This record gives sequence, structure tokens and C-alpha cells, in this order.
Amino acid sequence: MKILVLGAGVVGTAAAYYLASDGHEVTVIERHPMAARGTSQSNAGLVSPGDATAWASPAALKTFLRALYNHDLGIKVRLRFDPYFFAWSLRFLRQCTQVRLRANTDIKLRLALYSRDCINAISADTGIHYDERKKGILYFFRSQKSFDTGTDNYRYLAEHGLPIEIVGRERLVELEPGLADARDRIAGGVYSPIDQTGDSSQFTRNLAAYAAEKLGVQFLYGTTVEGLDIEGDRVRAVMTSAGPRTGDAVVISMGPESGLLGRRYGIDLPVYPVKGYTATVPLEDESKGPTMGGADEDQLIGYSRLGNRLRLASTAEFTGFDRSHKPSDFAAMFRTGKELFPGAFDENKAELWAGLRPMMPNSVPVIGRARYSNLYLDTGHGHVGWTMACGSGKFLADMVAGRKPEIDPQGLVYVN
Repeated sequence: MKILVLGAGVVGTAAAYYLASDGHEVTVIERHPMAARGTSQSNAGLVSPGDATAWASPAALKTFLRALYNHDLGIKVRLRFDPYFFAWSLRFLRQCTQVRLRANTDIKLRLALYSRDCINAISADTGIHYDERKKGILYFFRSQKSFDTGTDNYRYLAEHGLPIEIVGRERLVELEPGLADARDRIAGGVYSPIDQTGDSSQFTRNLAAYAAEKLGVQFLYGTTVEGLDIEGDRVRAVMTSAGPRTGDAVVISMGPESGLLGRRYGIDLPVYPVKGYTATVPLEDESKGPTMGGADEDQLIGYSRLGNRLRLASTAEFTGFDRSHKPSDFAAMFRTGKELFPGAFDENKAELWAGLRPMMPNSVPVIGRARYSNLYLDTGHGHVGWTMACGSGKFLADMVAGRKPEIDPQGLVYVN
């Protein structure tokens, strides 16, 4: 078949790779001048099944409501007249029960574990590299109280297939010598040895280059999707800034813009942009930096070691499609980074970035056919999207080919 993939982030590029590997003629349409210039450009760098717990939970409900008036939290909500946000919020709140938390987490963990294997298989099969490190990830807590209560979600993940080790302060520093100077600030944590780290933008651009050279995938960069030409129950063409493009099937992988496009054509796709911030800074003294990825669970800040760079990431801000940022937005992450890794970096050399995560109310991406017989979705990977991207692409390719997927599809197949 001739397949059009809309979006060249890590999700769309992975889908294009798997579809082309099946022998389809694939064209990727991307508004930016190269792959991975949107959400995939600068995330936390964590490939983290250990972070598969769904956002929506009884605890998240309380935090979400507090964020309406307290803007110092890791979650920030900027109230303004936005009917789409209010509709999304109601759906999010309906997911904030213990039953839905467990159900959504089960789906995410299953996909995250599968996708981690897919990432590694792609790297092995293509030879591409992306500053990857396969040393695990540490999720740690600063107070004994948060340590005692915060391990419940990890124990649940362990019961459902994730290897973990609950570690005290001394064992934690043994695993991560980079935290030695901060040991007195940490009560303990959880070590997930199969988690890993890597630069998603490097991965995506290298995979796009491989797919173009070896699999014949055509990438139309600098081309904006303007709409769909619908005839009956099919998409006849994708209307773009460079004219119409026709195909036998179309895949929407446009990140936060997926919802904007979908709802123009009656597709129930509640993807909402959630803004996150990252700082990428060269390590002045590599011996003082981390050797693996980590997350400060009390400060809600993640980090990863990407070659000789440190990536810091934080904040979930509900502010529509605003991608702007200012120096004060990064103050908390730099403060935390200096506490954890004193002397490791100079914040004045940091590359600052803000981008939008495409978040579904239940934190689960949507994959599958949507309303029209030749229209597919592979989007909504707002939380741990880098982790789930490749598994989603493989799952989608199996669906398009009519193959039995390699993982249980329950909860993953989109229902309009």
C-alpha cells in the first residue's frame, strides 16, 4: 500500500520505519525542516517502564486541583477560557479513581516493556546510536515519609512484570556514585535495572535517515498538513501546503496537533498539549555527573546522562499551545541539579527548551483505525512517549498488515 504518515516525531518516524519494513510505500509529511523538531526534540531522555504509572489517580486529582491556585507546584494550570481544556479536564477527572489508575497503568506498562525491546531491536538491526545508556534508572525520595508511601506504585509495577530493587541511601549511592554528595538529602529510592536512557532526537533523525536510505521512505519536510479530503468513508487525500497528497491509508501522528485535526472530522481524540521544560548542559566535570538516568520524585524533576551532556526536565503546564519560555522557568531544575550534582555543570551554558506533550486524559496513547476505513491513529503519547513510541509503531504496523500483534491488544486499540 501507499501510506501517508503525518508527523516526523519519534512516534511517526517509528511507524514509518515499521510500515516500510513491511514493504509499504511510505511518505512522511512534516511541517518542520527536519525530523524531531517538535515534542521529540528535547524530552527527559528516559526510556522508563518504571515510570509507567498513569498520571490520572486519586493523588493526581488533589494535585491538579491545588495547581489551579498554587503555581509553585510541578503541575501548573493557567486558567483561561478554553472549552477544549475544560472538556479534557472532566475526562481526566473521571480517570482519577483507583480502578482506572490500575487499568491504565497495566496498559502502559505492557506497552512500555514491549517498546523498550523494540527500541533496542531497531538499534541492533539498523546500527543507529543515540547516546544510549543501559544502566537502569533510579527513582528516589528525599524524605522517609515520601519514600515509605511513594514505593506503592513501584511495587504494583513489580507485581506486573517490572524488575525493581527498593534501595536505601547507601545502596542508592553505590548504584549511582554521582549522587554521593547529595546522599544526606535522599532517604531512599527504587532502582529499575531494565530502564535506560537516550537522546530521542538523535534516535529519530538517525532512524529517519536510515528509513529514507534503506527503505525508500520519502520525507516531505517544511510541508504543513492543512486538512483531509474525505469522500464517503475514506480519506481521499491529505491537503498540504505543497498541494494534495494521495494514498491508500493515512496515519495521524502529529503530537499535540493531532486532536486539532481529528476533531475537524468528527474523530473523538481528546489530545491536549501539556508543556514541559528541559535544559541540556555540557558536563564541566564528568566525574561529578550521573552515570545513569534518575528522577527526583519529591521535586518532580527527571534527568539523564547523554554522552557528556546532562539533560534536566521538569514541569507539566497546562497553557494551551504556548511554547514560549523565560529563564525563571528553569530556576527550580537548576537548583535541584546543583543540589544533586554540585560542580558538575555551568547553567550559563545550558540549551533551554520548552515543548508540548500530547496528553490523553487516561495517559494511554491511541492506536488503530478511526472512523474512516483508511485512517489510522498513532498519537497521544504525552507521558513517557519516547518510551512507548517504537512499540506503538510496531503495533500499528501489525494492525495495518492484519497480523496478530505481539502483545495483548486489550486497551490499546482505539475506539471512536
